[in-house]
Amino acid sequence: MFTEQGPTVRELAVQALSSIEHGYDLLAPKFDLTPYRTPDRVLDAVTDEVRRLGPFGTGLDVCCGTGAGVGVLRQLCRERVVGVDFSAGMLAEARAAFPPEGERPAAEGPVAEGPAVDWVRADARSLPFAPAFDLALSFGAFGHFLPAERFGLFAEVYGSLRPGGQFVFPIGAPPPVGSRAYWSLLGFDAAMRVRNALWRPRFVMYYRTFRLGDVLEDLTRAGFVVRLMPLTELGRRPDGSPRARLVVATRE
Repeated sequence: MFTEQGPTVRELAVQALSSIEHGYDLLAPKFDLTPYRTPDRVLDAVTDEVRRLGPFGTGLDVCCGTGAGVGVLRQLCRERVVGVDFSAGMLAEARAAFPPEGERPAAEGPVAEGPAVDWVRADARSLPFAPAFDLALSFGAFGHFLPAERFGLFAEVYGSLRPGGQFVFPIGAPPPVGSRAYWSLLGFDAAMRVRNALWRPRFVMYYRTFRLGDVLEDLTRAGFVVRLMPLTELGRRPDGSPRARLVVATRE
């Protein structure tokens, strides 16, 4: 997809006709070569902003995929980082990207010091954690949850945080109505709705169901105190508003 090393059209079609879990198992070996991986500039902007909220001891990457968020948490947390995902294939790629010190090839040099990293296979709608984390984050996963599931997801994250713990994630400004991006997202969501009406198993992935007002309401219902921080490193829109904000939800 857009590169010779990325997935082919056939591979993407097979993935799109699979369940979410199996689809990501299939895509996992080439996922980081697709535009679906969170761009480094977004990861860096979030890292810089969240660093101001610390320090943090333990961190949780919710729906970690191949581990991009774990890379962020390793820069922010002192003690332990956990990545959780329900795709075994994505977790396998994440483990390979962050091998334990004794498993890294000698030719690659010593592993940089940092917190211990663990991987857990689980559904984010039923997280298997006690209140153990100071920081939780997530990148690019929320389109896989229907609006009716969002409150339950947030409640699970709330229950995994210690008092004072923070749940953070970036959220982009909606594209202007009538713009190319607007029609692209609208068309993608419409195609997914038709696909899910005609084919089983469903593959839930929608871009236009994660609206900021609804998200803030569900976070508040789950018990969080919420504030927004502009991610100025990602630029501003023509009207001066930020292109993206960081949602900071705190368990008090």
